[in-house]
Amino acid sequence: MLPLILVLLLALILFGAGFALKVLWWVAVVVLVVWLLGFLLRSAGAGGRRGRWYRW
Repeated sequence: MLPLILVLLLALILFGAGFALKVLWWVAVVVLVVWLLGFLLRSAGAGGRRGRWYRW
């Protein structure tokens, strides 16, 4: 009974990790798209220079 519980627990952990990694990939893609849009659509600052759209 214990090996069966361990195998099921391992399968559950691996399924959860796979789901979390897939979600993290989608989050990374969204952040990349937002960053690229901000880079391309940034407004011109004083003196005609293009400023950064983020704060740091």
